[in-house]
Amino acid sequence: MKNSSLILNIVLVVAVIVIYVLHFTSGKSAASGDVLVEGPAQLTDLKIAYVKVDSLIVNYDLAQQLHDEFTKNQEAYTKEYATRRSKFEEQAAAFQEKLQRGGFLTEERAVQERDRLVNEEQEILKLDQELSSKLAEMQNANNQQLVDSLMAYLKDFNKTKKYAYIFNSSGILIGDDAHNITKEVLEAMNKQYAKEAK
Repeated sequence: MKNSSLILNIVLVVAVIVIYVLHFTSGKSAASGDVLVEGPAQLTDLKIAYVKVDSLIVNYDLAQQLHDEFTKNQEAYTKEYATRRSKFEEQAAAFQEKLQRGGFLTEERAVQERDRLVNEEQEILKLDQELSSKLAEMQNANNQQLVDSLMAYLKDFNKTKKYAYIFNSSGILIGDDAHNITKEVLEAMNKQYAKEAK
């Protein structure tokens, strides 16, 4: 469930950024197989391609590494929270039992113990919020790192390819596979990542 959520978030972020970049940047070049579009006053050749970003993200080594790190942190946070919660529940049950059998010497001592448990529960709720916030920040940072990596590569890639537009395939209902550059981009990005990881 969390994997599909992570992938969906990544795909959506990448799609928005790709559309934004493509909207504000366009190069004009002619090559065989370019699309001819008639404008009001001129003819323009468009060289287009598309990338299946969801497929790219699933198979990109950096995405896998970030996902593994995220999962490891998520498991550690869940364990930390569960341990604290379990200890608190044991203490609360012991308090309830002691209270019912009249184990406290004074009412004041019972009230002190109750207040301590209430504070402990608030600390546990605060911990849960902090850990959830850390995970959300980590996921956002991971998404941004993937988007930055993809955009940096595509800008460099397009210096020689001279595409007027590189689309995210999620917005393309029907597309010619000749314009699908996903495999080429994925292989190059994984090679680049392997060099940088050394």
